[in-house]
Amino acid sequence: MPHRFRHHYTREEARALLPQVRRWLEELLQDRHEAEKLDRRLEAPLAAGQDMGGTMVNRSVSLLAKMRGVFLEFHRRDIQIKDLERGLLDFPALINGREVFLCWEKDEDDIEYWHDIDAGFAGREPLD
Repeated sequence: MPHRFRHHYTREEARALLPQVRRWLEELLQDRHEAEKLDRRLEAPLAAGQDMGGTMVNRSVSLLAKMRGVFLEFHRRDIQIKDLERGLLDFPALINGREVFLCWEKDEDDIEYWHDIDAGFAGREPLD
């Protein structure tokens, strides 16, 4: 059976990416919250049919472009973002020749769990 993902991580490879992944997640969360604030500020004038432009719109577009760039970093590495707010990520891996996910949440110190591709968080099993 062909694999779904191009790259499969060992626990050590995924672990080595955690410092960068933590920075990307923090950046995404900050930018998303700022974009949401801008959207709320723009909502009423846009609903009233006002022509919007200027600093707020430019900042909103800039934030979306920046976020897209970070999302692409995850995509290029086949790292799945399952829940951005929780910082829940899946790294494709092979265990005994079977394609699975190494599962990690931003509050966890290390990668300690895995689950079947279709099982999700509820199917997490300890690695050791």
